[in-house]
Amino acid sequence: MSEFKVHHHVSELMNQLDVRSTDTVGAEVYTEMLLKNTTPYITTNVSANQAKRKIAESSKTPIEFLAKYDELKSKNVRDLDPLVFLMSKLSEEEQTKAVLEKNFRDKAEIQGATITPHDIPQMPAAGQKYTPQNVVELQMQLRKLKEGPAVSQVTSSEMLRKALREKQVQRNVNLPHQPEWLFQRSALTMDFIVGVDGPTDSNIVPLGNLPTMMQEQAILDDLLCCMQGIEGKYILARALTERYAPKEFMIDQSLDASLLEMVKRILPLSSNYSTVVRFIEEKSAFEYGLVNHALSSAMRTLVKDYMVLVAQLEQQLRLGTLSLQKLWFYIQPSMKTLEIMASIANSINRGECIGGAVLSLLHDKTSSFIGDVKGQELCLYLTQSACVPYFEVLEKWIYKGIINDPYSEFLVEENETINKEKLQEEYNDDYWEHHYTICRERIPVFLEQMADKILNTGKYLNVVRQCGRDVKCPNAEEVVYTLKEKKYFEQIERAYSYASKLLLDLLIEEKELLARIRSIKHYFLLDKGDFIVQFMDMTEDEMKLDIENIMPQRLESLLELALRTSTANVDPYKDDLKVDLLQYDLITQMFKILSIETSMEGDYKKFRSDPTDLHLSGLESFSFDYVVKWPVSLVLNRKALTRYQMLFRHLFYTKHVERQLCSVWVGNKSAKMYSLQSARWYSAAFALRQRMLNFVQNFEYYMMFEVVEPSWLIFESNMLSVSNVDDVLKFHTDFLNNCLKDCMLTNPQLLKIVHKLMMVCVTFSNYIMRLGYTTEVQMSELGQPKGRGNVNTSYIADKNRMKTKVVSEHVDEIIKNETFERTIGNFDSNFSRLLLELLEKIMEFSTSNVEVKLLNILHRLDFNGFYTEKLEALSAEKAVLDTSTHSSESG
Repeated sequence: MSEFKVHHHVSELMNQLDVRSTDTVGAEVYTEMLLKNTTPYITTNVSANQAKRKIAESSKTPIEFLAKYDELKSKNVRDLDPLVFLMSKLSEEEQTKAVLEKNFRDKAEIQGATITPHDIPQMPAAGQKYTPQNVVELQMQLRKLKEGPAVSQVTSSEMLRKALREKQVQRNVNLPHQPEWLFQRSALTMDFIVGVDGPTDSNIVPLGNLPTMMQEQAILDDLLCCMQGIEGKYILARALTERYAPKEFMIDQSLDASLLEMVKRILPLSSNYSTVVRFIEEKSAFEYGLVNHALSSAMRTLVKDYMVLVAQLEQQLRLGTLSLQKLWFYIQPSMKTLEIMASIANSINRGECIGGAVLSLLHDKTSSFIGDVKGQELCLYLTQSACVPYFEVLEKWIYKGIINDPYSEFLVEENETINKEKLQEEYNDDYWEHHYTICRERIPVFLEQMADKILNTGKYLNVVRQCGRDVKCPNAEEVVYTLKEKKYFEQIERAYSYASKLLLDLLIEEKELLARIRSIKHYFLLDKGDFIVQFMDMTEDEMKLDIENIMPQRLESLLELALRTSTANVDPYKDDLKVDLLQYDLITQMFKILSIETSMEGDYKKFRSDPTDLHLSGLESFSFDYVVKWPVSLVLNRKALTRYQMLFRHLFYTKHVERQLCSVWVGNKSAKMYSLQSARWYSAAFALRQRMLNFVQNFEYYMMFEVVEPSWLIFESNMLSVSNVDDVLKFHTDFLNNCLKDCMLTNPQLLKIVHKLMMVCVTFSNYIMRLGYTTEVQMSELGQPKGRGNVNTSYIADKNRMKTKVVSEHVDEIIKNETFERTIGNFDSNFSRLLLELLEKIMEFSTSNVEVKLLNILHRLDFNGFYTEKLEALSAEKAVLDTSTHSSESG
């Protein structure tokens, strides 16, 4: 079971038990514990019987429990024994039982329901008198229990007609229409036609009035009729009390006692014949699928052999050589055969089995006849016959990748609503996982271990077929049911190896999957440095505009120009790169994905309530997109491209912040012309800019060379040893997930702090650049020397000295203003506080989650121990504060 399913079941169980999740104890913690401590449960008859007996001993109603268990077992309910085993373990835990009982009573009180069973008559408490109303209610309940369910006397054809109509409504399959005369002609049956429960011919002489020899001959004639589904004179069939009830008979009670006892021994053969014939006629309808059709056909063949035996016995009766003792001797093999077939029919009827469920039941029956050679041969014949249509569908699937399952019986189900065209459109589209899925209830037990390989084999071949390639499996052999599962396990294994190699060669060699992924890495993970710098230079003005004022066509033309004039021009897939302007920023996108139905959803809503993020600039909304065609879109689907986009936006914005700070550094070179006093005041801003630049560059270096590149090398090495497409999907997903996690994109707390740090850096850069802009305005107002030709050198020197003096005075005037000093101080304190908070969170998460890679950014920023002292001081302050708070609370 996957981690997602375990987490879902744990969450549902916590909701049912009203267990509130906290930061320390939640569904994630229990899921991790379960995944670490899970061991496969191997059921045996001994363990199942022990668990059943243990529950029955601790139950207040053991008879009802055992009856329900037998009923579910007869219906071939899957996972019944593991559930009983779990319940037996729970019955030993007194604390768990107390919690469950309390939870049950609390819910019953909330819903206003009673916790006493309604089917059992409730007696008044001791010491209380019966009222007339109590007596009436008790009589009515006892009468209902005595009478049982109402019985409707209906004919076999009417039952069949009703059953087929109900079945057609329940199953959503396209079935041919059944003609009405099939249900109207009640005589079209090999079963007994019953009109009344008693004899109708008044001329029939009671058997007691005849001699014993004549009684035997008369009863023999009736028995042979009953063995063919026809009523006799002295043996009459009763009407069915329910749909699958065994046929019962009425015998003339005046028959000789010894003959009567022998007749009672023989009549179960007729009852089993009736059960088998009814099963054949019902399951031959379209609604019950090809497996039941094949099983009915095999049973019909055996019934024909049985009818030949009846004809031979009738011939002996006509010759006068047949007696009851001989009849009893001759029918022994047929009695065993019909008994087994009737048992199979009853089990299938009770479980309403179709398709794989029928094969599972037949397999269990065959395995149960280990000591009975004849019985096992019979069950093996029936199972092999029933498996033929199922294995034909299986062969088409594993050898050609085609599903031809008109009655929805096969273990693989196709979901036609999920199309491969949506792989490039919807983030949550999961074509590969849900276009073809496994229906667990349709898996025969003898194919359960190979179900996943059967699914993947057909999926691989189906993808190859959709690419226009013809599929011819060289190892295509007929799959035949045997008790030795190893044989068809080997056949499925060979087909799986061929299919996986065929699709893998198609993707990697013909479609050049690895080259495609490498091309995406060049652009989305900023692998082509000259291209991204050139593109950012070209689009700098466009990125400053609001998203409503940006023309995507202009960005597309600038992107193409940057591609053609950089080293990316040699990439054969560069034309597949596109521009995408998203309607949300990176933080919104990440929180939407991370906070779905989790405890962080409240934090997301609180965070997004900030009204400053209502308008997006081009820089905040910009991202690359990539056009991928089938079948490469199996790997590079929308979900994978969205992950690439999130990484790109994170790296792209960090690169933008670095460029802004570098622009500040370039602008600050003009400070050489300021006076010594101005430079002293300006030094605080220079130092802060350098700290910011150091943080951004180290953070960018960490993501590029300590996260992306090592993960990429691991991915490339894994791709060299890949054996199937599922491994490709797994390795590619692991590569993206590791990059997202180590770049702090999957941790909301770290992501918010990094985002705030970047915002402080950008705001500081804009502030310093605005000051530089005012200085440039002052310099431009001084003017330039007019005229052309040679200009006196002394005049230029005097002009420059005048510029320096005016600019220095202007800067001095700004610096002397207390607002500048206070603003720089605010930037410094905010940056230092957020950086310390980030480093502290990194240390905390690295310690608790054993994430060693995150410590690399800490070591790079704190190479000289400067921030270590700050963190120690901050920890000491928190410890003192916690101690004082604790002492005040205790006081």
